[in-house]
Amino acid sequence: MNSADAQLSGLLAPAKLNLFLHVVGRRADGYHLLETVFTFIDWCDHIDLAWRPPGVFERLGELPGVPPEQDLCLRAARLLARHVGARAAGVAVTVHKVLPMGGGLGGGSSDAATVLLGLNRLWRLGCSHDELAALGLSLGADVPVFVHGESAFATGVGEQLQAIAVPPAWYLVVVPPVQVPTAVAFAAADLTRDTPPVKMADFSTGFGHNDLESAVAARYPEVREALQVLRQHADARMTGSGCCVFAAFPDAAAARAVQQALPAHWQSRIARGLQEHPLKSW
Repeated sequence: MNSADAQLSGLLAPAKLNLFLHVVGRRADGYHLLETVFTFIDWCDHIDLAWRPPGVFERLGELPGVPPEQDLCLRAARLLARHVGARAAGVAVTVHKVLPMGGGLGGGSSDAATVLLGLNRLWRLGCSHDELAALGLSLGADVPVFVHGESAFATGVGEQLQAIAVPPAWYLVVVPPVQVPTAVAFAAADLTRDTPPVKMADFSTGFGHNDLESAVAARYPEVREALQVLRQHADARMTGSGCCVFAAFPDAAAARAVQQALPAHWQSRIARGLQEHPLKSW
């Protein structure tokens, strides 16, 4: 495609939840070995991609706290361009940011995956999802699950995926007013790193826990309070390395009833679980 007005607008980049997250070991290079179940919710960033000449990669608009050289979307675009060589064009990326940063919802990884999927179509590359996921892994361990686009039981550093069926649910997600750097959570001296491994067949609604939760709650009282309050109403847990806390409900009305019982100044969101990523068919 070589037209300067070619574009894709409003591409969805959904949040993920870790329905449980166990740390089962640590590799020699320092990366932690995980077991988790990823699922998506209909709370999404929106991304616009506009064709640019080869070698031109730019971000339109600002992302507070994220300089362009650290922007995962631009890094994803450049990575894909290097991978496909002369078949690549350039791109202007606009991220309409909705998902909170540092919340454990995977927003940056989801944005990067959506850019890879979108550019695969905009540049008419024909790359497979396996190919795109392998590229995305160098950007972040969560990127492959967004590329493959379905709920998954994940092992390794989170990149070894087996598709899994997650029961339909509505989720109440509470967003404490803090950002938790992933490195801080995983570096905690009191982090449990030897939870016994499980099998995918062991998973059921309410299974497991988040090993990062106690370490994060000890350092961020806002997260601890959110867990304590939400647990008065439901089985609440933290997603990822925090800060967001969530609980599952059978329908939106049940989630809304609990949301209305939360302190009025709290930020929260009711989201429907997605059976697959909105761009899975891409």
